[in-house]
Amino acid sequence: MKWLISLFAAIQCIILPSAVLAQVGPASRTVLVESWEEEWDPATQSWVRVTAVQSHSPSGSKHQTPRAARFSVPTTPTPAPRAIARYGPFQVTGPNRAAMIGPTTPSSPHHFRAMLRDFPQLTVLDFVDAPGTNDDIANLQVGRMIRAAGIATHVPRHGSVRSGAVELFLAGAKRTMDDGARFAVHSWLDHLGREPKDFAPDAPENRLYLDYYAEMGMSERRAAEFYAMTNSVPHHSAKWLDSVEMRGWLREAPQLRMPTIVEPKALPAPVPALHELRFLRAAPPRMVQFGFPQVETPSFNSETAEPAVALAPALAYSDMSAIGLSLLDS
Repeated sequence: MKWLISLFAAIQCIILPSAVLAQVGPASRTVLVESWEEEWDPATQSWVRVTAVQSHSPSGSKHQTPRAARFSVPTTPTPAPRAIARYGPFQVTGPNRAAMIGPTTPSSPHHFRAMLRDFPQLTVLDFVDAPGTNDDIANLQVGRMIRAAGIATHVPRHGSVRSGAVELFLAGAKRTMDDGARFAVHSWLDHLGREPKDFAPDAPENRLYLDYYAEMGMSERRAAEFYAMTNSVPHHSAKWLDSVEMRGWLREAPQLRMPTIVEPKALPAPVPALHELRFLRAAPPRMVQFGFPQVETPSFNSETAEPAVALAPALAYSDMSAIGLSLLDS
């Protein structure tokens, strides 16, 4: 009997707090709902998570990814080189070399500036595993800083340059890559879910990238072609380029030349009949006794087909009756 009373008391102790709480009011609990995008990775044959779009709580507060974002997770793990110092995604690996491992963020311009301050002798930036950016404005600012510093960009064998990191690679004063380097491009996505196709071709949102490519040395035509290629796939997908294809984009497309139309030259002025020239050259000295004037044999310019000395038209009034046929034949 005492055992039953003890058991009943224990049950009351367990139930009573819940009953009291039920009378006071429901327990509050904050639920965080996070949304993100995934893209299909052909290397791992699986869906991989990309940058977050927005998160919100039941209270209605929202946090949105600032500006346009282009980010892709690594396809395969890449071993990081030994670093002397780290500045965000930038790692100093040698006296004059740094490596990029990770995405750029709004703080990346500050990180890059600090790295150059501490290591002003840097001349090469290696792209080991560069997945992209979650802030394109900051990303393009870093690209301009790379070009202004005269730093060369290089992608080693098995290096991966994806999404917004491609703009940073193009910023190199000299751009090189080893066979086996890979690149991935796709269109950007802003915080409202809009892509380049949602704007006019010459809208400021698209001019932002076209002007950047022009600053990096592309002609206006080449910049438009490259930008169209990157936007040929939506943000949730990717277009992969190997080293051979990327080298092709680094070379300017040949410009078609219109055939040169050569205007016909004006015909030269009429020259004296050739038979007169031949006659004057062939005439023997004794012809002077028949009334022919002594005329200096003109020198003939083969390039202009014009005689260097004007001829004296004296033959029209000469008496030809005394000249034999044999003389004329000569």
